[in-house]
Amino acid sequence: MKARKTIPLLDLKAQWAEIRDEVVPAVLAVLDSQQFILGPEVEALELELAVYLGARYAIAVASGTDALLLALRALGVGPGDEVITTAYSFFSTASTSALLGARPVFVDIDPVTYNLDPAQIEKRITERTRAIVPVHLFGQPAHLAPILELARLYRLAVIEDTAQAIGSRYQGVAAGSLGDAGCLSFYPSKNLGGFGDGGMVLTNREDVAKTVRELRVHGASREYHHRRVGYNSRLDALQAAVLRVKLKYLERWTYARRRHADQYDRLFVDSPVRAPVKAKGCEHVYNNYVIRVPRRDELLAHLREQGIGAAVYYPVPLHRLECFAPLVPEGLSLPEAERASRETMAIPVYPELSEEDVSRVASTILGFYQHSS
Repeated sequence: MKARKTIPLLDLKAQWAEIRDEVVPAVLAVLDSQQFILGPEVEALELELAVYLGARYAIAVASGTDALLLALRALGVGPGDEVITTAYSFFSTASTSALLGARPVFVDIDPVTYNLDPAQIEKRITERTRAIVPVHLFGQPAHLAPILELARLYRLAVIEDTAQAIGSRYQGVAAGSLGDAGCLSFYPSKNLGGFGDGGMVLTNREDVAKTVRELRVHGASREYHHRRVGYNSRLDALQAAVLRVKLKYLERWTYARRRHADQYDRLFVDSPVRAPVKAKGCEHVYNNYVIRVPRRDELLAHLREQGIGAAVYYPVPLHRLECFAPLVPEGLSLPEAERASRETMAIPVYPELSEEDVSRVASTILGFYQHSS
């Protein structure tokens, strides 16, 4: 009997097969130039992404984590400050504030979108609050209008964590270009992923752009002249060359992700599976297709037995992590973030899936509930 095809959560080899003939000469051109750090390739990528995302400035850095770190510091976040953010996100959303000596202040999420709940922000603002970091989680923009209004009212910076949402739009404007800064990640699993780590800070503010450019090269305004102590956070030219090739495919890949998501949505109607909800005014790019299900861990094990990839993002909300315990008020309960961490999981949505693949994933999930009810 022929073995059933394995469907991984993400198949980068399939993507590589499509773009190999363009990436190899682009990489060889960098090797021939022997210019590996920053330089023309990085500058070209910065310009192309600034145009694509409608930002005045785009500054390439070494990772998405560094993008957050440098943006926060450029906007004045430091020891003793507080930064309001979601409790349901990847670690670096909060760790970057802590690394600067600030305290991440965790707020619960909207149970429908899993993004930061704007209605719960104002009560957490204090005289120490310096910034708000909303996350465009899984590829869907957070509800930014009330967040930006609160920031204006209390004179706070807004740093958009756009690591999972490149190309998404909020009320017609690209996510990452609405706040004081937006932060991208080029980690390989992202919709625009490199062949290693990489990140970018987007901003419409000249002062922020200038400071981030200095911070990424050890704080130097020009070579060997350091106005501040900075970091070694430079994107290399090989990554830029790869990303420039991939950027040409991004819209097509996003369309495919949305097509797969629409197919899942139809297949999960009237089932125990709660599909992602597309919020009004938001254009989702589905870095992850995250479902909410009963008996999540049992379903996860079943899918793996059937050769279907799935994963939990995120099994522990940030306010429950041991490293943040000294920074979190005793007894803090954020019930929606805690519930999402127990009930949600991601299933395959990468562009190279076929309709048959999507149907098999969905039917395997639905079959689990039909045969175990």
